[in-house]
Amino acid sequence: MWIQVTTIGDLLDARAETSTRDALVMPEARLTYPELSSASDRFAAALVGLGVRAGDKVAILMPNSVDYVCALLGIVKLGAVAVPINGRFKVHECGHVVEHSDATVLLVAADPHGTDYAALVGDVLAELGDRGPRTVVGLTGDTPGFLSRADFEAAAESVDVAEVKRLQARVRVRDTALLMYTSGTTARPKGCLLTHEALVRQATMVAHTRFELTETDAFWDPLPLFHCGGIVPMLGCFSAGATYCHAGHFEPAGALKMIAEEHCTVLYPAFETIWLAVLDHPDFASTDLSAVRLLQNICTPERLAQFEARMPWARQVSSYGSTECATNLTLPLASDPYEVRMRTLGRPVEGMEIRIVDPETGADLGEGVMGELCFRGYSAFDGYYKDPEQTALTIDAQHWVHTGDRAMTDAQGNLVYGGRIKDMLKVGGENVAAIEVEDYLARHPGVGIVQVVPAPDERYGEVPTAFIQLSPGATLTEQDVVDYCLGSIATYKVPRYVRFVTEWPMSGTKIQKFVLRDRIAAELAASGITEAPRLTSAR
Repeated sequence: MWIQVTTIGDLLDARAETSTRDALVMPEARLTYPELSSASDRFAAALVGLGVRAGDKVAILMPNSVDYVCALLGIVKLGAVAVPINGRFKVHECGHVVEHSDATVLLVAADPHGTDYAALVGDVLAELGDRGPRTVVGLTGDTPGFLSRADFEAAAESVDVAEVKRLQARVRVRDTALLMYTSGTTARPKGCLLTHEALVRQATMVAHTRFELTETDAFWDPLPLFHCGGIVPMLGCFSAGATYCHAGHFEPAGALKMIAEEHCTVLYPAFETIWLAVLDHPDFASTDLSAVRLLQNICTPERLAQFEARMPWARQVSSYGSTECATNLTLPLASDPYEVRMRTLGRPVEGMEIRIVDPETGADLGEGVMGELCFRGYSAFDGYYKDPEQTALTIDAQHWVHTGDRAMTDAQGNLVYGGRIKDMLKVGGENVAAIEVEDYLARHPGVGIVQVVPAPDERYGEVPTAFIQLSPGATLTEQDVVDYCLGSIATYKVPRYVRFVTEWPMSGTKIQKFVLRDRIAAELAASGITEAPRLTSAR
């Protein structure tokens, strides 16, 4: 297909000029393309009224909602930078993102299904003091110190839509659109800089060449709107004129209802924990899902085959992706042979390059040999915000992005994943940097040395395990460690197992983490434990 590059705002507005179909469907509302264009213009006008200008950072901490979509689109229409905050973050992580991103405005709305975001932001602001945003907008409720929704909407009254369009016309395709914070090998989440070009070209290419979307398709996505996986597929739908159906707060019965009623054709559960909840729901067998033709799930080949057997009329595909490459880097075609779809992650999306190198020497490796996966191309991120050292370690002089992941290619160029070189965990689809959890636990006065490794888990794939050497004279229990974490870091980062040690397996001066991983895995296997206990607080 021909290269078509534009800005996110123009992608939406151009579609709104030619289509009156539904653009966005959520549990609480649906908007046509013209309605979504107009609603995002109103958000943009209000932000202009608050003094937001091109390049300013505007953070979003809201549940999945129509407001979230309109806010994000309104921000980028102005040439400002949207900063989606992970809704599972607690004070420690949320405060880092708000301060590090240099957010000038923070948009907040209540989450009826989870965290009290207003209270969370109140704690963050108290911690940051004058280092926080100049304006916090409360789009729901009436929180002291927050600008009310009425006042926010009043700010738009003084700004003509023509002014929004004038500012929108100035946005360049290589301007940063999103500052997405993702866990990595550093102690705090890193901010990935993603341009309009990276997001729009990636979304358009995947939508047309892999999902084969047209204006008659309805695309279902349960992933959070603070993730690339919740944003980029939506832009792909805009490029094709398809309908983007978002689950809102994911709940299996509601998901089945939406998929059936909207006659969704392409499903993007992505993570097996989400799709298993749908498949195992009592309503699954009686729900008409005959419109579905394609699903993407990231899981083992065995599980993917099981998924296809449950819905044999629909094709299953897997993928390799990351925030750094604006979601899908590789993806099989729906028409690829069964073994390719089940056993590989497909070929690179057109226009993107991959190579497999020796992680020690950087030398290229041949097909069938595991090494480090590297990529480059239009969807690659521009670097980590305010972190030149990590950027230089990740992006080399030839613009190859080094993923820290093991992979190989087969004779047809399909990617086969081999696990992580990085010290990372993948907990129910969420990236968790071991060093980030270690950094937080090390703040406890009773913790001397701490190492976090993954433990196998039937429900989440893997969960954090903390090995701790206590400070001299200190006493701690496993529950003490869990209680220290709960409410302070995201729940998926909290160690599900804690083991206390007095000596470490060493290799020279380094702790051998693989020994710790093998130790906890063997212990659980010997005990017949396949799923971690649910987290509870003793407080």
